[in-house]
Amino acid sequence: MLPWRRRLLRPLAVLALAAAALVPTGSAQAASAPHSGWNDWSCKPSATHPRPVVLVHGTFGNSVDNWLGFAPYLVNRGYCVYSLDYGQLPGVPLFNGLGPIDKSAGQLDVFVDKVLASTGAAKTDIVGHSQGGMMPNYYLKFLGGAAKTNALVGIAPDNHGTTLLGLTRLLPYFPGAGDLLNSATPGLADQIAGSPFITKLNAGGDTVPGVKYTVITSRFDEVVTPYRSQFLDGPNVHNVLLQDLCGLDLSEHVAIALTDRIAWHEAANALDPQNARQTTCASVFD
Repeated sequence: MLPWRRRLLRPLAVLALAAAALVPTGSAQAASAPHSGWNDWSCKPSATHPRPVVLVHGTFGNSVDNWLGFAPYLVNRGYCVYSLDYGQLPGVPLFNGLGPIDKSAGQLDVFVDKVLASTGAAKTDIVGHSQGGMMPNYYLKFLGGAAKTNALVGIAPDNHGTTLLGLTRLLPYFPGAGDLLNSATPGLADQIAGSPFITKLNAGGDTVPGVKYTVITSRFDEVVTPYRSQFLDGPNVHNVLLQDLCGLDLSEHVAIALTDRIAWHEAANALDPQNARQTTCASVFD
């Protein structure tokens, strides 16, 4: 195979694998799957964990499949945990996070208000994967979310967009491809490094005052590239490279949220820094 074909097909294969990992085995699974204690609207935060946690899925994800591991992990630790679906496109079931990201942030705004009203809490903590770790920044910056949010934890977030291993740089060589991406899946177009959305999102700085930020990334991320573009710059920011915590961790973009208990442990530390314990390879047993 010619080298340029390998470079082109590899990112496309990565996207296909990422989508396949999040696809339910049955058309009704996402709607009918047990939530294992999360999205319990009777839950009241405890003195130990006084803020509810809102989980925000990634592109192609949904409120159940993205969090089948991490949501129960938090529930078992005494948190009130909630997850939403956002970014739906007409006629596209199950695959969410494809609509315009500013509109998706509006959906998050409505959902957070519902969570706060239900729990009686003054603020929430937000944990998001991929687009779900980046999109809340728009909510914080432009929709008044900073007043309702204590912490934002991004797991492999595309905070500054992505080049998708250089694939996005090929778009100008395919006439009409960019326009098609914008019209068919605006949520994908918004995530391209240098897009108008990403430019607006990061203008004036990465963060806003009053919110604590944690970014957890892997050097093996093949979707949000380069991986260091995930890191934020500003006060109250804690950037974490998984391999600095455990050199044996080989998680890539999907596994870091779906199955990686080391990443989960570090996210839990960010939610409860007063009781944080050092994250190591042994955290898989915690």
